[in-house]
Amino acid sequence: MGGRQRPPKARNVRPAADTGAEIAKLEGYLAWEAEVAAAARDARAFADRFPWLPADDREALEGAYAEDRLRYAEEVVDRAVGRCRELAARYRAECRRVCARWAAVCLSVAFAAALLAALPAALRA
Repeated sequence: MGGRQRPPKARNVRPAADTGAEIAKLEGYLAWEAEVAAAARDARAFADRFPWLPADDREALEGAYAEDRLRYAEEVVDRAVGRCRELAARYRAECRRVCARWAAVCLSVAFAAALLAALPAALRA
């Protein structure tokens, strides 16, 4: 079978500063290695369906199958990462919008309370 594939490239990732990020990177690495092993196992199982193939052709078939599967897995991971980033950006924007609304409400209430507190003094004068 051909050379091992690299895990999908993380784009725009900041260097990990905390233990949680390091653990997540390790989990990602282990998950990718499991995918590589599963692709090799499934490629062998697929090639076993063709016992009449010569050894060189079987090896080429296994390599092509595993390479195709890993390419597809990388595309799936990239799409999932992209979708997660889209959702994170959308949720951050929504959170900022909600926080701005709450700040406006709190300032309005504080301003109204200050006016109501100053109203009796202004009426006496």
